[in-house]
Amino acid sequence: MLSQVCRSGFQPFNQRLLLWAQSTALSRSHPVQPSTIRNIRSWSNIPFITVPLSRAHGKSFAHRSELKHAKRIVVKLGSAVVTRGDECGLALGRLASIVEQVSVLQNQGREMMLVTSGAVAFGKQRLRHEILLSQSVRQALHSGQNQLKEMVSAASHPLEWALSPPSLSLNYTLSVGVFQAIPHSQILVTNLDFHDEQKRRNLNGTLHELLRMNIVPIVNTNDAVVPPAEPNSDLQGVISVKDNDSLAARLAVEMKTDLLIVLSDVEVLVWIHPSVRKASLLVIKVVGNQQSVTFGTKSRVGMGGMEAKVKAALWALQGGTSVVIANGTHPKVSGHVITDIVEGKKVGTFFSEVKPAGPTVEQQGEMARSGGRMLATLEPEQRSEIIHHLADLLTDHRDEILSANKKDLEEAEGRLAPPLLKRLSLSTSKLNSLAIGLRQIAASSQDSVGRVLRRIRVAKNLELEQVTVPIGVLLVIFESRPDCLPQVQAYNVSGGFLVFRKLGKEAAHSNRILHVLTQEALSIHGVKEAVQLVNTREEVEDLCRLDKMIDLIIPRGSSQLVRDIQKAAKGIPVMGHSEGICHMYVDSEASVDKASRLVRDSKCEYPAACNALETLLIHRDLLRTPLFDQIIDMLRVEQVKIHAGPKFASYLTFSPSEVKSLRTEYGDLELCIEVVDSVQEAIDHIHKYGSSHTEVIVTENEKTAEFFLQHVDSACVFWNASTRFSDGYRFGLGAEVGISTSRIHARGPVGLEGLLTTKWLLRGEDHVVSDFSEHGTLKYLHENLPVPQRNTN
Repeated sequence: MLSQVCRSGFQPFNQRLLLWAQSTALSRSHPVQPSTIRNIRSWSNIPFITVPLSRAHGKSFAHRSELKHAKRIVVKLGSAVVTRGDECGLALGRLASIVEQVSVLQNQGREMMLVTSGAVAFGKQRLRHEILLSQSVRQALHSGQNQLKEMVSAASHPLEWALSPPSLSLNYTLSVGVFQAIPHSQILVTNLDFHDEQKRRNLNGTLHELLRMNIVPIVNTNDAVVPPAEPNSDLQGVISVKDNDSLAARLAVEMKTDLLIVLSDVEVLVWIHPSVRKASLLVIKVVGNQQSVTFGTKSRVGMGGMEAKVKAALWALQGGTSVVIANGTHPKVSGHVITDIVEGKKVGTFFSEVKPAGPTVEQQGEMARSGGRMLATLEPEQRSEIIHHLADLLTDHRDEILSANKKDLEEAEGRLAPPLLKRLSLSTSKLNSLAIGLRQIAASSQDSVGRVLRRIRVAKNLELEQVTVPIGVLLVIFESRPDCLPQVQAYNVSGGFLVFRKLGKEAAHSNRILHVLTQEALSIHGVKEAVQLVNTREEVEDLCRLDKMIDLIIPRGSSQLVRDIQKAAKGIPVMGHSEGICHMYVDSEASVDKASRLVRDSKCEYPAACNALETLLIHRDLLRTPLFDQIIDMLRVEQVKIHAGPKFASYLTFSPSEVKSLRTEYGDLELCIEVVDSVQEAIDHIHKYGSSHTEVIVTENEKTAEFFLQHVDSACVFWNASTRFSDGYRFGLGAEVGISTSRIHARGPVGLEGLLTTKWLLRGEDHVVSDFSEHGTLKYLHENLPVPQRNTN
């Protein structure tokens, strides 16, 4: 498909352009040519926008998360994005990916415009090649690549590069090449098209009509007839079209676009925080704080640099258009950089007129590490003092905490499901148990960090130790669980961890007072910065990508929360359980009284907990016996809704509603009952439908019980005990930071020791490996040495 090239200033409105556009515009579903999209990302997973895209223009977006509402978008492609890095032509693969991204956004109902660069870079490349071809082989080898670049620069001017025949054909090449995949039209403009009122209206009308017909305008400066820039026009509030950065900014404001994306190979801005020695990426530029900005290097091939881009971005921002400057050449992100920006992901530099409410997550990470180092210097007695003080504060401020929690429950009524409401609720008994658990943590943490696990004499005067150390930086996310906050805080202090905490908004009032109390406890030894709070879902998503900063993520909440975090985490391990599908098998030799009592406690004591019973397996011989009848009567009294498994339903004439799935976590007064023929069938059922959380056998036969305990592969397996014992506090761990059903590292209720790892310390005296070779003077001993006894008081 050939593209129409026009200058909007030649006549009032180009009717032929309209006729061409109407006859050649492709449907939105027009496929990209297979030859054009080799080795680029598949876009089948990009969601279509379901939120309204329209908004009143005049005020830029305040936050990245709002970019998904952008209706009209300008994408500026820098010279380095359009041309190859080896300066041997166009970057066709990269351009094909850009076309695909533009097509995706256009199919979502957005209006897309492109501003392209590359004439200068492409012309310079071709002139260099022509000089090389005109030389003899000996001259070419003698001159070398660096000298050749100097020859091109000295013998020509950027305007000459732009006007060279190869570069004049660049836009045509782009049009008949990769851009054939989308309906588009190329438009060449100059300053006159913006400064002359008639030409300005003409350009505006042309662009609006193209967008109305779902055609992507590809705009570029007409370098062949470009007049000099207007003097001092920038100072008068009107930006001159000096390069394609200023053109993109001017076009974005003229067309009242919502978002301007500037792509180049120039790195994003660098922001220096006063408390940080090394530079960290600036993710939000605050207007009026330019003294903290350091400009990057100029583009390797283009006319502009970061300074030109920043000035254009600030001008567009003041005109009501949001701006993101990003690297469009990075091989790991260039294939989806545009769509990622529109989705609100933290890509490039986002310009905003709204000052951030707090530090960025990167800055919080630096502060957490700094606070963590201070925490690590505290003596065990000082850490214990902080935790004891926090436990006392929970008791002393009980009434204030419960009053705040009451507000949360009132606001959540009707909005949260009953299981989440129960998790949200605090009580006097919960606070008392919490305070007791904190004191247990304080007592058990005296020698947890730095404890020697193993000592080995490798050789004479060469001793090796394995000692416990904190895992590092944790990201702990709570969902409707205000009681988690002081628990995690206690583990943070006792283990010397650095913690980010995301609190559920449902518990805002409870969390507010609990956070104040934890900060007060930390203040007694000046380590408040060791814990950082993040407040939004976007911040959590950003943290999940910081695999160089976060060492472990612990989500505490629903199975959906855990799955969401596991999906969002990029290279960071997630410790948690996806579901709490707990089973109880009542054997044919079970005690009548024990069975009914254990079922009631496991299901009815706290049905919203992840360790509550969800599936009851009954031995077939117990059907229509007093034991079975007693269990059913108890469940009826407790108002538990029963779901029948397939085999159980087949035994009944009038059965309860048949279960939709045998793998269901109800989290409420609902229970699935299924029939099995043996202990082995019960084990097989658990392995097929369970989540490896907690399983129980009720029997008086010790041999059967031991078989069950040894063969069930779950984190917790009990004999004649309620599933509700699967808890850090009840295990004597003080509390738990989470329950893990994975098979790597900690498993089951995770206390302090589950959050520790180890390191090896080797102490020698000028030992080298060559001394232990076949002809060396030393021999390995590998003798186990006594380990210092752990303080159990």
